[in-house]
Order: sequence, then C-alpha cells, then structure tokens
Amino acid sequence: MNKLHNKVVLVTGSARGIGRGIADAFLQQGCQLALADLGAPTSGDWSYSLASSEELENTVQELRTSYPERRVTGVAVNVTSAASCAAAVSKTLEEFGRIDVLVNNAGVVQSGPLESFSEADWDRVFAVNTKGLFLMTQAALPALRAAKPAAIINTASIAGLKGYPNMSAYCGSKFAAIGITQSMAAELANDDIRVNAICPGMVGTAMWLEHLLPGGAGANNPDADFEELMRDMIPLKRPQTTLDMGEAAVFLASATNITGVALPVAGGFEMS
Repeated sequence: MNKLHNKVVLVTGSARGIGRGIADAFLQQGCQLALADLGAPTSGDWSYSLASSEELENTVQELRTSYPERRVTGVAVNVTSAASCAAAVSKTLEEFGRIDVLVNNAGVVQSGPLESFSEADWDRVFAVNTKGLFLMTQAALPALRAAKPAAIINTASIAGLKGYPNMSAYCGSKFAAIGITQSMAAELANDDIRVNAICPGMVGTAMWLEHLLPGGAGANNPDADFEELMRDMIPLKRPQTTLDMGEAAVFLASATNITGVALPVAGGFEMS
C-alpha cells in the first residue's frame, strides 16, 4: 500500500486543466478527492474562459465514473474570499472528516505591456495567485495540523523563476507564490506540514490556447499550433501535460523529507 492511499486531498482550480490532471493523479494513488473551483459563468470580462459550474459538476461525475471505488465531491470556492475558503474547507470536512493534502492550484493569467496594463487586472491576478494561497491555507490549517503529517502543494510557474516581457503581473504573482511557499514551509515544519510548489512549464490549457499562444482564440488550429511551438521551444520536444503536473504533485505529497522546494516541470525549458 502506498503512502497516499485513502488520504483526503482538496484541490482548488480542479474543474479542468492542471487541476484536473492533479486530481486524476491523486485518484490513481487511491486518494479521496474534493474538487474545488470557482464555477463562474463564462463572461467576456477576461481574456479566456473560466471554468463554469457545469464543468465542475461534469468533472466530478467523470471522475466518479472512472474511479468508482473512490469518493469524489465538488466544492464551489472563490479563493479571493476568506468566507468562501472557510466554507469550502467546512464542506470537505463534512464529507470526509479530515484533509491530508491541500493543493492550491487556482490561478489566472493576464498579460500586456506595462503602459496599458490595467490596475484592475493587476489586482485580480494577485488576488487569485497570491492572496488565494494565503486564504485557502489559512482556512485549511487547523485540519492540516490535525492530520499530521500533512502536505500543501502550491502551483507556481516557471514564470516564477524567470521574468518574461509583458508578464509583469503574472510573473510577479508567481515569484510571490514561491516566496510564500518557502515561508510557509519554514513556519509549518514544526507542525509536520510540508509545503512545496510545482512550477509548470507550457501546458495546453485555456491559458495557453486562448490567451498566451500567438493568435490566441483566433488561431485556426490552436492545438496543432501549440504542439509545433513546443517542439521548437522545449528541449524534450513536447509540451507538458496536465498529468505531468499531477505526477509532480503526487511526488511532493509523498516525499516525506522534502519541503520548501519549487520544482520545475517543464521538459528542460527551465532548469535549476
């Protein structure tokens, strides 16, 4: 039996994309899962579509079908709200009785030149990508202390290891996420709570296919364009997958003597 069998894992931003891959990976290890996402209606006020409540429910049902022996539940959460984070933790505890692993995966991206980047977009990126880590961890901390040992995994980015043009808000928020991870790791070590971060490289999620990919949502074949771009950019000649991120999260959740690490998962594009 592996170290993670029957552990309870709460994953934010898990209706699709990287969060969905992380959920799959933990379910393959025999974990119980609470999938938390914003469940926002699709709107025109952001540069790519956010996960809807229907997507969250569909993901829960698909995972229940794929892993009938596992317990999977869906939880609505807005990680920029302390009350919403507390409610998500409470619902998880009502369903499972404990939380062993918290994965702070919820995140957003917005890019643009400094002179035209809006204050509202700056605030929104930081509210989700940094404040969200703080609020979600703060809400879950009593449960994680009770689980002992426990693990927290934050989704940072290779953009938290190196700055890129037109990405000041996103890079700044992800550099901050790594600093928050290290500070949490130092503070919570005496509670036997390990805190680490994964730093995804290029993963074909809505962030890339609808926003960061040249041409964005207007591209004729964004999946093919993305694959070609990754072959040119990445030393291993392939994009990263959501399951790659899941495997990294599972490793960090089960590696009992690793804390304070920011692990690049980028096919060699970013090395440390």
